[in-house]
Amino acid sequence: MSKQKSDFQRPQAAVLAARLAEPRRFVQVVAGPRQVGKSTLVQQVTDGLDVPVRYVSADEPTLRAADWIGQQWEAARLEGTGKAGSVLVLDEIQKIPAWTETVKRLWDEDTRKKHPLKVVVLGSAPLLIAQGLTESLAGRFETLHLPHWSFSEMREAFDFTLDDYLYFGGYPGAAPLARDPARWARYIADSLIETSISRDVLLLTRVDKPALLRRLFELACRYSGQVLSYTKMLGQLQDAGNATTLAHYLDLLAGAGMVRGLPKYAGDVARSRGSSPKLQVMNTALMTVTAALSPAEVRADREFRGRLIESAVGAHLANAAAAGECELFYWRDRGQEVDFVVRNRNRLVAIEVKSGRAPQAHAGTMAFAAAFKVRTSLLVGGDGISVEEFLARPVAHWLGD
Repeated sequence: MSKQKSDFQRPQAAVLAARLAEPRRFVQVVAGPRQVGKSTLVQQVTDGLDVPVRYVSADEPTLRAADWIGQQWEAARLEGTGKAGSVLVLDEIQKIPAWTETVKRLWDEDTRKKHPLKVVVLGSAPLLIAQGLTESLAGRFETLHLPHWSFSEMREAFDFTLDDYLYFGGYPGAAPLARDPARWARYIADSLIETSISRDVLLLTRVDKPALLRRLFELACRYSGQVLSYTKMLGQLQDAGNATTLAHYLDLLAGAGMVRGLPKYAGDVARSRGSSPKLQVMNTALMTVTAALSPAEVRADREFRGRLIESAVGAHLANAAAAGECELFYWRDRGQEVDFVVRNRNRLVAIEVKSGRAPQAHAGTMAFAAAFKVRTSLLVGGDGISVEEFLARPVAHWLGD
C-alpha cells in the first residue's frame, strides 16, 4: 500500500474529457459522496485542456451568497477569448442557497448570446444535487456520478489486496494512512464521517432529531447486511421517533453516499417500499471504523469477517444502483432468503453470498426463482464465484450487459 500512482485515472475521467471536447451543450454535473476524488478527477481532466479554466470552491465554513456564482461566472467569461471560450468549475455547489436558479439564469443568458463558456459543477450531496437539478435545470445538464472506489480501482491505484479492501474500503484519500490503522480510523471518523453528516446532511437539510440520525448511522453500520424492522430499530435507538422519520433519515444518509436501506423485492414497487429494510453500508470502511476492530481482530473474528464480505458485495452492488446502473433489493419469504436481488431493465439476477455463515443449500435462490422470472442466479464465495473475482469486475459484467 502506498500513495496513489500518479498516472491512475478513474474511467469517468475519459467520459468528462470527451464531453468537454464537444461543442457547448450541457452543464456537466459531477456528483458523488465526499472523499471519492471528484475534485481530483476534474483537475486531471481540466489540466489537459488548452483553454482557460477557472476553478473555484464554495466549501467554506460559512455559506456563500448566490451572487458569488455570478461573480465567478463573469470572471470566467472574461478569461475566455475567441471561439474556444473557457471552462468554469464550481466545486461544492450545494453549499450555495438557490444555486440552481442562478446557474439556470446565467446558462440561458450565455445560450442566447452564444457565449462559449462551458460549466462543470461538483457536489458532495448527491441527493440534494439531484433535487436541485430536476427542479430548475431540466434539459440543461448531464450528470457524471462518481461512486465509492471499487476493489479493482483500489488495487490498481494503491496495490490493495482483498483483505486491505475489505477493511479499509474505497476511500482514496485515506489509503496512504493504512499503514497506521489507528490514525486511518481517526481520519475516517473525524474528517469523513463527521464532515459528511454535519456538512452534507445536517447543514443542508432540516433534521429535527440530529442525535437520532447519528445513532441511526451507527446502527446501520453495526447491522450492515441484516434485515431490521423499523420497530426493532426504534427499540435499539431508544427514541420516541417513528418509522417515517427513520425511513426519511435513511434516505438522507443514502443521499450522502454513506448507508442505505435495501427494500424487499416483492415484484411491486409500492409494496417493496413499505418493507423492513436490509441495512447496507456504501463503503466497508464505515463498518470497520464503527466496530472499532483492528485488521488482526477482523481476520480472527469469523462472524464479523463474514458480514464484512457480504457488506462488500452489497456495497459493490449498491454503488452501481446509486449510479443508475440497476435497482437493488433483498428477498425473504417463509424462512427463505436471497441476499441480493438485482433488477436491470426488468431482468432479475439473484445473488447469494456464502461467507462465514452456515450454507443454506441455495434453497433461497431456488424458491425465489420459482416465484419470479429470474434471469440467472449467482453464488459468490464458497464453491461459486470467488469474492475477489466478483468485486474485481463491474456489476454490469454479472448482469450480462
